[in-house]
Amino acid sequence: MKVVVRVKLLPDAMQALALGTTVRAVNEAANRVSVVAYERGVPREYELRKHTYAELKAAGLGAQAAQHTIKKVRDAYTTLKANVRAGNLGRPGSKRRVKAESKPIRFRPDAAQPYDDRCLSWQYDARAVSIWTVEGRLKNVHFACSAGALRTLREYRKGESDLVERDGVFYLVAVCEIPEDPVNENPSGFIGVDLGIVNIATTSTGYRAAGRGLNRYRKRQLELRRKLQAKGTKSAKRLLKTRGRREQRHTANVNHVISKQIITTAERTGRGIALEDLSGIRGRVRLRMDQRSQLHAWSFHQLGSFLEYKARRAGVPLVYVDPAYTSQQCSQCGHIDRKNRVDQATFACRACGALMHADDNASHNVGRKGEAVWTAGRESRVPATP
Repeated sequence: MKVVVRVKLLPDAMQALALGTTVRAVNEAANRVSVVAYERGVPREYELRKHTYAELKAAGLGAQAAQHTIKKVRDAYTTLKANVRAGNLGRPGSKRRVKAESKPIRFRPDAAQPYDDRCLSWQYDARAVSIWTVEGRLKNVHFACSAGALRTLREYRKGESDLVERDGVFYLVAVCEIPEDPVNENPSGFIGVDLGIVNIATTSTGYRAAGRGLNRYRKRQLELRRKLQAKGTKSAKRLLKTRGRREQRHTANVNHVISKQIITTAERTGRGIALEDLSGIRGRVRLRMDQRSQLHAWSFHQLGSFLEYKARRAGVPLVYVDPAYTSQQCSQCGHIDRKNRVDQATFACRACGALMHADDNASHNVGRKGEAVWTAGRESRVPATP
């Protein structure tokens, strides 16, 4: 299984200047290569190299840096073509699709640049790297990371690493190939996970991750952005830029904590995890104007992806189930009625009289569906009787 480990570089003033110059130089070169690729109908990488490699070398890029720049451009056009084919940019003739196809792809001045082992070497004991730049090879560029991240780098790093600049800070994002634990083929049951906005995640084991703190934080950030945007001064714009991506990092940290808690419980009890398949929910539901910001800020997909890769790493089986009627069905008698859901937090069955928290009830239904999906999948893998 591939995971990425990000380390923060700690260059001195001269090293930071060289790294910044390099990032801007390779992305300017990528923009020139992109123009050539667009004018020539996006040829294959080998043909594109024939038209641009000599120019990149003359501009001061090293051999490997030039190769990676050309490959980066070609990969960007491959991604664009795949998005067009999948319909992610709209139908033929739509404004968004025409805009994407009518001009060459542009790379930001601080876009990531890939490095391989010929132009980047790691010294794990010293926590330093030696890296190519347009100013020459930089040695003893120190980096900072956690002890666990360093151990992962030392044991499993494989392939390319990306140099990234964010708000004047440099990072190296390394690819690591981590072996997966064998999946538990005979789980003792499934932990149902009900995802929501008021409660981010509620499990059938009784764990509930309340969303009040995160929602309050998002509301504060929204109000602050509105005030700064209304102010419009240079200092306000500078503060907006400084605070960029802060909410994303906070949300990701919350989702990491929640997913780790759920995976740890499943691993300890020998059970699997059942998640609701909520893909397309934003297009299905209709909400009032004041509710839409909460829906679009809901990061259920990120939490699901964190659970998925952590489950693969731990060997915990994970299945997705249809969320239909999980909030209306009684987990004790199976009766389905819209009126069973009294309000957001209360579930009262009209048939058997069971009274419980609505999210707890839904999580038990999700867990039961997960067992059915897992059993059906196992039966489908059994060879037919001759």
